[in-house]
Amino acid sequence: MSIDPKLQKALGGISGILVTPFNPDESLALPKLKPVVDRAVKAGVHVLVANGNTSEFYGMTTAEAEAAVHAAAEQVAGRVPLLAGVGRSINDAVALARASRAAGASALMVHQPPDPFVSPRGVLAYVQRIAEAGQGLPVVLYLRDDGIGNDNIIALCQIPGVVGVKWAAPTPLRLGEIIRATRGSGIAWIGGLAETWAPPFYAVGARGYTSGLINVWPEHSVAIHTALEAGDYPRAAQLIETMSAFEALRAEERNGTNVSVVKAALQMLGDDCGPTRPPSAWPLTPKAEAELRRRLTEWGLIRAAAAE
Repeated sequence: MSIDPKLQKALGGISGILVTPFNPDESLALPKLKPVVDRAVKAGVHVLVANGNTSEFYGMTTAEAEAAVHAAAEQVAGRVPLLAGVGRSINDAVALARASRAAGASALMVHQPPDPFVSPRGVLAYVQRIAEAGQGLPVVLYLRDDGIGNDNIIALCQIPGVVGVKWAAPTPLRLGEIIRATRGSGIAWIGGLAETWAPPFYAVGARGYTSGLINVWPEHSVAIHTALEAGDYPRAAQLIETMSAFEALRAEERNGTNVSVVKAALQMLGDDCGPTRPPSAWPLTPKAEAELRRRLTEWGLIRAAAAE
């Protein structure tokens, strides 16, 4: 399929995964996302993503996810491409694909189904049905489990409408194999494990990466992308080392603080997007909260007095 050149170029940039704001009672508070969106767009983030994992996709109902993509589309207002995450049961995924198209999303991002009995060929059927429901919307695959095998991954890339893959498995050598096997197909290969994994993914041919940091410090993520695009790996490594403490905090409690750290940081910045929902870890432990405050102060994002 033909793909909008703006989207094609943007997929090689930063895919910023937006949080989903909640009120203290955990009901949706979608207008609170607007300052986060505006900050990311102003900083130069290339693509924004609604209903990703940092959006607590699996903590929302399908109706809430539909509301979230509509709100994100209104707030982004066409300034950058918007990817809309879809997934869960096939009927939920199809409904979300249709809702995302109606909202004006630029493309769909298909989560791998979490069914305990998922089959490699079943994933092919799953993506085909979603692509059909999108009625021409480009499809980007979000691949966290590369255990479905190289042949199946290549077959997924051949489904009409699939234009990109966010590779979220810590296996750059396998990614390199797949990139070589699909050379000339026009598929965009995107690092799906945020800034810290971007250099090894770049080294084997991927471009761009996902980011949750953009909710808090988009300028820093953009600086990392600029360095990688220039081939300045020492500079990229230095910038990644600076923010590595943020990702280390997100990885605590078996990654259960992944979204919690982002939302706690937003509270400290004055852009309160509420709590996370169970089974995410909320609130942060006093030790983690103190470390986060120290880092945000060190990076100049909050004043020292506010951190005391």
